[in-house]
Amino acid sequence: MRKLIIIAGILGATAVIIGAFGSHGIAPHLSDKQINTFEIASRYHFYHALAVLGMALLYPHVADTRGVNRAAYAFTIGTILFSGSLYLLACKDILQLGTVTKIIGPITPVGGLAFILGWIILILSVKMKE
Repeated sequence: MRKLIIIAGILGATAVIIGAFGSHGIAPHLSDKQINTFEIASRYHFYHALAVLGMALLYPHVADTRGVNRAAYAFTIGTILFSGSLYLLACKDILQLGTVTKIIGPITPVGGLAFILGWIILILSVKMKE
């Protein structure tokens, strides 16, 4: 449980830091489409920070915590891949990523699949204590 709370805290803190940087630091340098992409990344980053925190709160109530752990790790990996790749794509011009975006773009759906997998793992594996 402690590990998941730490992960949730890190994800939550980085979501705030990156979101604030996006709103106040780089937004004037981004197109409307890039701002939208950045906001989607930030939104899913926050959602899944809260989901990992929710996994930690489930700990005392489930019979087998392996599913909770696996779901939380899938959410964490999904956040890194999905939100991370969208942050990079939104800032590709500022970061001068050029052709690297051809590699980054396909990573986004893999992160989305990790999110979906995490939710499915949660559904299939959580058995509440009697």
